[in-house]
Amino acid sequence: MAEVVASQSFIRASARKVRLVADVIRGKGIEESRAVLKVIPKKGSIVILKVLNTAIANAEQRKDLDISALYVKEITVDIGPYLARFKARAMGRATPIRRPTAHVRIVLAER
Repeated sequence: MAEVVASQSFIRASARKVRLVADVIRGKGIEESRAVLKVIPKKGSIVILKVLNTAIANAEQRKDLDISALYVKEITVDIGPYLARFKARAMGRATPIRRPTAHVRIVLAER
């Protein structure tokens, strides 16, 4: 069975928040996934929609795949490195700010 993969790294959102959106489309067809992602009001849905569109474009490059029969076989959201920042505080102190990142990987396959 042929599979198509697309990924995006260093997304400026926490992996936990992006996973909430990823769980919604796991196992669904690509048209249904696109429709669902367009109406979810979360930042993670925009990111996952872009990666999904990239995976579909990758599938269109291959002649042996039927685009209408594709579904989201696997979607993983992993934790990326934290961007370390510091915020100035009173009396010359500083407190660290950790800005999380995430990595998204989508695998499409034919039914």
